[in-house]
Amino acid sequence: MRIDKFLSNMGYGSRKEVKVLLKSKAVEVNGQAVRDPKVHVDETADIVTVGGEKVDYTEFIYLLMNKPQGVISATEDKYDQTVIDLLGEAEQNFEPFPVGRLDKDTEGFLLITNDGKLAHELLSPKKHVDKKYFALIDGVVTEEDGDAFRRGVMLDDGYVTKPAVLEILKSGEQSEIQLTITEGKFHQVKRMFQSVGKEVTYLKRLSMGPLELDPNLQLGEYRHLAEEELEALKQRK
Repeated sequence: MRIDKFLSNMGYGSRKEVKVLLKSKAVEVNGQAVRDPKVHVDETADIVTVGGEKVDYTEFIYLLMNKPQGVISATEDKYDQTVIDLLGEAEQNFEPFPVGRLDKDTEGFLLITNDGKLAHELLSPKKHVDKKYFALIDGVVTEEDGDAFRRGVMLDDGYVTKPAVLEILKSGEQSEIQLTITEGKFHQVKRMFQSVGKEVTYLKRLSMGPLELDPNLQLGEYRHLAEEELEALKQRK
């Protein structure tokens, strides 16, 4: 890994700022001053210091985002803004990706990481990781709908969903519900309600596995996972 990327990942500023730092002769690799940003280092073996202080390299990044509507869950796109576009340069340097997918018009909890193994564990159908959603529904949601969801409903392509838990918060012409599912088929929540003759007009993911959306995060904001959250996530694996 290039030394400028290494230091940028570790929070020493943008690539441009790191170049200034390197020119100041404050950076050493294995006791030798380094000024060239193109110098490669072995992040697991080389000893890098800045101003005499050792820099411990972090391989993985784990971010919790409150995804806004209008942004797609992808790493890049020619036409739409992506969740990665919302990150700072320091986070983007880790080359993270969203774990799973939230529809463009869906808000809420999204985990972003560069830990492919953990992402695979969370997305594997065999792991049955809970995903909880809040939704506004055009139509009266009934206990019969809840019974249907517990049994599994057939989607428009013939797929029968795994059992899901429906909680009716308010029933009326505009119903409010929470739905917990353990899979992530394309537009699944919307298609489940379509199967019982109703339409989702607003959708927000509240949680995934042991992690919940931080109520202090405004739409488009993100933060690093706390140690206890990361530990709970790894325990879930």
